[in-house]
Amino acid sequence: MKTIFSGIQPSGTITLGNYIGALKQFVELQNEYNCYFCIVDQHAITVPQDRLELRKNIRSLAALYLAVGIDPEKATLFIQSEVPAHAQAGWMMQCISYIGELERMTQFKDKSAGRDAVPSALLTYPPLMVADILLYNTDLVPVGEDQKQHLELTRDLAERFNNKYSEIFTIPEIRIPKVGARIMSLQEPTKKMSKSDPNKKASITLLDDIKQIEKKIKSAVTDSEGIVKFDKDNKPGISNLLSIYSIFSGKEISEIENMYEGKGYGDFKSDLAEVVINEIKPIQDRYNALMESTELDDILDEGAEKARKVANKMLKKMENAMGLGRKRK
Repeated sequence: MKTIFSGIQPSGTITLGNYIGALKQFVELQNEYNCYFCIVDQHAITVPQDRLELRKNIRSLAALYLAVGIDPEKATLFIQSEVPAHAQAGWMMQCISYIGELERMTQFKDKSAGRDAVPSALLTYPPLMVADILLYNTDLVPVGEDQKQHLELTRDLAERFNNKYSEIFTIPEIRIPKVGARIMSLQEPTKKMSKSDPNKKASITLLDDIKQIEKKIKSAVTDSEGIVKFDKDNKPGISNLLSIYSIFSGKEISEIENMYEGKGYGDFKSDLAEVVINEIKPIQDRYNALMESTELDDILDEGAEKARKVANKMLKKMENAMGLGRKRK
């Protein structure tokens, strides 16, 4: 069974885009792969965080993983900072990274733009991401298009380490979902849906009130043509909504187009809202139950223990290869 690793930052509530592009697909992947799902809280502190809010978000994200259907008997769910090998291996990968390749990272350019002072971690966190992945002999990393550059760096550093020290790392492949990898803003459908968007009507989160979800879908930007047809270039708004409808209903986009032939956007949006709510409501119910229970913390304790055993084994190999400490068997 091949291994998959994925990490999500606990920096706010999961959007519909995150759910479709990641969590929803993880539920299927756990049946076919050896999966490690990591809440990457050490990545979150590359920018200032309120400590109480961060703690709340970590636990909330873990509860959402489980609420959408991640089974701790099939997959390993854990918090990054509870497995010290990540930070240790991250430093080693930083030592074989070059300033130039880190400065070329698109996300560094975006997040540092316009800042008077830029935390050094904004530049150097990609090697920590590399370590996250390589510690688990990862074969596949499911990512959106915006993370391809980081995965290419992961492959480069793994090969560099293997060639320079010892061939211990699996070179991971990128797994980009064919549908739903890039769900767009409901208000500016040429931009990716983002939890940091100041326009609250632009995104739907998994914890939005049901009435809010319905209202946001009905106010989503479309066009004046009134024809339910997929045309990403000329009709980005309705095309985005069709993608969401297809993913939540399991129907092909062409089938949905036929269903609404001769009907307007009003009928389409009302039905889409119902389809989305029917899936999200049970997730919210399960989430609320987990947040009030000790089950969540028990699962995270077990996940951290399982992850530590695997990560520490690889860390020892890395230290031996680089000549750190004393030789260990």
